[in-house]
Amino acid sequence: MGVAIRKTKAELGLADLYQGARRYLPGGEEITAVRAAAFDRFNTVGLPHRRVEAWRYTDLRTQMKEAKRLAALPDDAAKTKAREAHDLFAGAGFRKLVIVDGAFVPELSDLADLEPGLTIQPMAEALAADKPLLLQRLGPVVPDDDPALALNTALAANGVVILVAPGTVLSRPIHVAFVTTNWVATSMYTRSQVNIGAGASATIVESHQGPDGSEYQVNTAMQLVVGDEARIDHVKVVSEGSGALHISSLLANIGARATFNQLGFVAGGSLVRNQLFVHIAGEGTVADIRGGSLLSGTQHADTTLTIEHAAENCQSRETFKAVVGDTARAVFQGKITVSPGAQKTDAKMMSRALLLSDEAEAFSKPELEIFADDVQCGHGTTTGAIDDELLFYLMARGIPPKEAKALLIQAFVGEIIEGAANESVRAALTEAMLGWLGRRE
Repeated sequence: MGVAIRKTKAELGLADLYQGARRYLPGGEEITAVRAAAFDRFNTVGLPHRRVEAWRYTDLRTQMKEAKRLAALPDDAAKTKAREAHDLFAGAGFRKLVIVDGAFVPELSDLADLEPGLTIQPMAEALAADKPLLLQRLGPVVPDDDPALALNTALAANGVVILVAPGTVLSRPIHVAFVTTNWVATSMYTRSQVNIGAGASATIVESHQGPDGSEYQVNTAMQLVVGDEARIDHVKVVSEGSGALHISSLLANIGARATFNQLGFVAGGSLVRNQLFVHIAGEGTVADIRGGSLLSGTQHADTTLTIEHAAENCQSRETFKAVVGDTARAVFQGKITVSPGAQKTDAKMMSRALLLSDEAEAFSKPELEIFADDVQCGHGTTTGAIDDELLFYLMARGIPPKEAKALLIQAFVGEIIEGAANESVRAALTEAMLGWLGRRE
């Protein structure tokens, strides 16, 4: 007989949250059953810890001391704060959808003159209507063995649903802005879904921000369903407050002859984990997945990627870079799986970390799992400090040491930023990087 593991204060608090919230979470009988099953899975295994291989570098059971109460619906004061919050993409002409303290706020969102073929709806409304599409996607795409995703399925109350009809080409990128306004530490669980129909094209930008000094908690998930011959450019920027715990999951299912570009950028938050589950289901698809992290102080950022090639003649490139200063810690875990029959797969993965202090840490674990014999796959990882010769070269030409280091950091991260197809996105990420460098001076 196994020894029962004593529940932590946070795990007990999460059980109380679910018991108190389940009566008013949106959804009919079927979705309620999906939620209950998901919470049972979470309750069985508890918060992930270092003995769980996928979470070995991010011991959430130790680091999450308590479960914060669920955020209340935003009042007028919260909406005013959200309206006045800094927008990294202001002036870019994006269609902005605003989620305040976990709730979709129509009056702050640009819902006028939607392009033909574009549908936008709050997730809470869709769940309350028991739409079959959402019911199918709410549970089965979630890996059964991931407790963070199970918890999100159990407690997610709102988010946004974006449907792009087949053949529709959106000229304006959509910016989904998640804004936390409450200085009193609370928790938010959001679930969003983006469906890109066959032959359609869209750019979706996510941003997450909140106040410094508040130990709020975010558990968010986004589901991407990309049809055959479609194109999706997805950008996610995390600039949470200094005390925030941010857990994010991207669930992507990509069709045939599609183009999937994904870029993640972390420049804020106390503990951040971005986990990506990407399934390439159709042949001839091209995927480019990039990530950049700028870390200082005691920040901890974990990017964990699982990409499955399940069809022939597909290509994927995964490039991740982290700049780590002070006593911060960067984690990258990446696994490429080539399924039986996925011949002619071309997949390459690279992770690089730049350490700015002796106390900074970077952990990297790239993996390949190949079940086909006609493939080109590879992975690599490097970790090191700023090149002294390059630094000397710049300083010898009259550039002060701090500016020289900043230029080298910009060049290091620039490869990630240049991967964004949209010029305004590149400019905004460059602004975020320069802001981070300025705060280090």
